[in-house]
Amino acid sequence: MRRTPMLRRLLLLVLSLALAGCSVPFGQRPDPTLQAIETRVAEMARQQTVVATPTAIPPRPTDLPLPTIPPQPTLEPAISAALVDQERLLVELYRRASPAVVSIEVFGSALPANHPVVPGLPESTRSQGSGFLFSDQGHIVTNNHVIAGGERFQVRWFDGSTSLADLVGADPDSDLAVLKVRALPPGVAPLPVGDSREVAVGQTAVAIGSPFGEQNSLTVGVVSGLGRTLRGPTRSLGTFSIPNVLQTDAAINPGNSGGPLLNARGEVIGVNTAIAVSQGAGSFEGVGYAVPASTLLKVAPALISSGRYDHPWMGIRMFSLDALVAEQLGLLVERGVLITEVQPDSPAARAGLRGGTREVSVDGMPLLVGGDIVLALDGRPVADGDQLIGLLELDYQVGDTVTLSVLREGAQTPIDVPLQLEARP
Repeated sequence: MRRTPMLRRLLLLVLSLALAGCSVPFGQRPDPTLQAIETRVAEMARQQTVVATPTAIPPRPTDLPLPTIPPQPTLEPAISAALVDQERLLVELYRRASPAVVSIEVFGSALPANHPVVPGLPESTRSQGSGFLFSDQGHIVTNNHVIAGGERFQVRWFDGSTSLADLVGADPDSDLAVLKVRALPPGVAPLPVGDSREVAVGQTAVAIGSPFGEQNSLTVGVVSGLGRTLRGPTRSLGTFSIPNVLQTDAAINPGNSGGPLLNARGEVIGVNTAIAVSQGAGSFEGVGYAVPASTLLKVAPALISSGRYDHPWMGIRMFSLDALVAEQLGLLVERGVLITEVQPDSPAARAGLRGGTREVSVDGMPLLVGGDIVLALDGRPVADGDQLIGLLELDYQVGDTVTLSVLREGAQTPIDVPLQLEARP
């Protein structure tokens, strides 16, 4: 059947209208996710437009008062009494001791030691430390390392007043020194010195000093160790030790050096001298050391009277034995002090003590063996070199004669060797 021209035109019109209603480019379809985002953005824009329109805020009613609540009750006296008593003790201890504790400022030339003097050139501060009044004649105890290298010294008292001080004497082997001022402020009295032999681990330890220059600061802890040994000065004959040192956890920082370590009665039991620090650190980390009062009572009077103190000396180099080393060396004893070397023309040499005769390797280190082994000092057993030096410093002085019990190589029983102590060179 043939279509008429009118019908043909009608079909073309309908087809063109249908194509116009689906005019989407090929390969592109509406993305419902994108449409959703665009719709949300449009909604947000409308909301912002609405919010931006200023509206009147109705006035807020006046806030009603909250219910009255009483403060927390204080602790009952039966609970807090012990702590309050401790606080009172520390407050009173500080009140009494603080006037005798000073800050020490050490001055030296701004020029090298060998440089000619330049008139009018100001001095430079070399160091700062602490100290305390030891006698009513103006003697002040501090550390040797505080005043070392100084030329002029100034003492700053608790009330802010200052006094020039002169160096009376110093002893590097105990890290103690004594200064003297010409006058004392009113009401200042020396601190009493206790007996460090009676000190026990666990008892209260109070440190007063000037950490970081903060004058008359108090810290509290306990005595955490006894009989420690610090490395002392090195000389041509070897390195000497500072024995019988007290260990405390009372905070000690730079500037505390030379200040007193007190017991709960306010007695000086030690002179704060050092701290243990880990690599890279320079402040207190929980372990502090104080030269004991027993050493102070021997050294300070000698410095005041003669400007020096002579430490007793035997003249030996030694090595402390333990069970492992004794087994490696095939020794009959597991503790004691092995004499590795006897200094010529020394008390030990005159007493006939014998040093090592052959060299062996112990843990990769050379050691002279074959010498005498010290087992006791005047009948008191000696476990190691620190204990031997500690006993000598604590109970003996130059000129005393001691009896050493020594085991000589090849012998089964110890022999007694008398030795007269001389001054350490």
